[in-house]
Amino acid sequence: MGIVMEDIVDLKVMEDANVIAGHKHLKNTTVEWVSVMEVPVENFVRKHEFVLTTGIGCADDPILFEKFVQDVIQSGASALTISTGRHILNVPERVVEIAEESDFILIEIPWKIRFSDIIQEVIDAINRENEWEREKAEQLRQKLTDCVLSGGSLKDILELLHHNINIPVAISDQRQIVRANYEFDPEIIKVLNGHTQGEIKKLDKPEVPLEEHPLYHHLDQYYVNDKTCYELSIFSNDKRQGYLLFKPEHSKDLSRLTMNALEHGLTACALYFLTENAIETTEIRLKDNFILDLAKEKQELTTKILSKGELLGYDLAKSYACMVGDFQTVDIAEHENDRSMQSSLHSLNYYVQKEITHASQQLGRKTMSTFDDGEVIIFLETDDFAYQENVNHFLDMVERRLHDQLTNLDFAWGVGFHRGDGNVFYESYQQARTALDIHTRQYGFGERTFFEETRVNRLLLILTHDREVVKHVQEILEPLVDYDLKRKTDLIQTFMTYQKYKGNVSQTARALNLHRQSLLYRLRNIEKLTKLSLVDADDSFLLEFSVRLWMLNQFKE
Repeated sequence: MGIVMEDIVDLKVMEDANVIAGHKHLKNTTVEWVSVMEVPVENFVRKHEFVLTTGIGCADDPILFEKFVQDVIQSGASALTISTGRHILNVPERVVEIAEESDFILIEIPWKIRFSDIIQEVIDAINRENEWEREKAEQLRQKLTDCVLSGGSLKDILELLHHNINIPVAISDQRQIVRANYEFDPEIIKVLNGHTQGEIKKLDKPEVPLEEHPLYHHLDQYYVNDKTCYELSIFSNDKRQGYLLFKPEHSKDLSRLTMNALEHGLTACALYFLTENAIETTEIRLKDNFILDLAKEKQELTTKILSKGELLGYDLAKSYACMVGDFQTVDIAEHENDRSMQSSLHSLNYYVQKEITHASQQLGRKTMSTFDDGEVIIFLETDDFAYQENVNHFLDMVERRLHDQLTNLDFAWGVGFHRGDGNVFYESYQQARTALDIHTRQYGFGERTFFEETRVNRLLLILTHDREVVKHVQEILEPLVDYDLKRKTDLIQTFMTYQKYKGNVSQTARALNLHRQSLLYRLRNIEKLTKLSLVDADDSFLLEFSVRLWMLNQFKE
């Protein structure tokens, strides 16, 4: 805010004034205040101040007067007006030379002109200018706010801002994507965002004429391939949303009015991103709830539901396989009781969703996904005749990219694909959920399990509800379980591997990395503890049946 020296010289009260130095700087020298100053100057004069003096105390000491003028110049004052005729009869030539050498405006006025008249007219002129700037800034603020609230784009915001400051401007979001550009050199943005090679130098202290402006402390200045530009971070909800870039031709173009306009532009951008995030959050919540309802609510797929899906961008008429995934990382396991777990899980969800979207785009298949209680639910568009191949290809891509980004990450997946009537989404989810649960109960965390692979285990699970069956299984396996716990052995796994290789001792020994005699010793121990013969078909079947039930149920009734 303020006026230029040319405006002051044109005031009626200054009609008898004579500019004796600095004529060429009248149009671009800003004045923000006016004061009267005599010897000594010390620190009583501030920057952009129009100083009046009578020179009292310097009448008989030209050296002291020269020192006084030099101190005023060094203080950052805009100009010095000397009242001649009483204490200073004529301004010394040496003082004029000092002013010219310093590109400083020096004015002389007759003694008859009262300082109070000058001060009043100058202050009135400054106030008029300040009021005009305030009104203009307020009009811009209102226009920018209305633009955002009425659904305007970032491009609309930049157009309003550029119209007021006439400086190239651009907006880049936190993903380094240019969201809007108004005459800003795109090559500079590409270098800043690391998309092309170039020399970047960030200044420790921005070069601007108004260091006292509140925006100054948030300003970054860069030299990019010998071109200068400025950057302001856009924050909303304490999170950086993007950057407001601007490139004035000269740093002096960053006047108070321009800085105020940029401040209002920054606020408008923050409001825009806040609104955009709120809309995205609402849309995500609507999609999450819709997908969860599809998966967990046993409801008929009515026309209303199909239409709602279409509004959310989903085509429910296509065939979809369901995947339920659980994932673990070392970091999350270490912080199970820590407040940071929720934050870590949220961050992990972001990476998982990002790779789901990427794989969907790469394969050209639609997906619907959401997160629920630390698990991910995905519906993948698939072909009826090759759905397992489609699912495996999709999950391979997701897991491979996630492992490249996050270490110590492991997944367990259950997969279902219902081909019958009814709500195929609900049925497919139930199948996937069942497949994941069965595999986790029997083998622990990890791998992929398709619902079709669990037929035997699903039948066995039904038997776990029979108390008599569970009692017999306990009687057979308790000695084995107790032995394994006390001796730190794994006789149960040894037996299941033996069964897998159909009683072939050599193959079993190789698979378990055991000596043949060590394996035979273990097998004799199993027979001794269970009182069952491994060469007897009925005993062998009974033991395997018991182990399978135990692995599913772990003796929990």
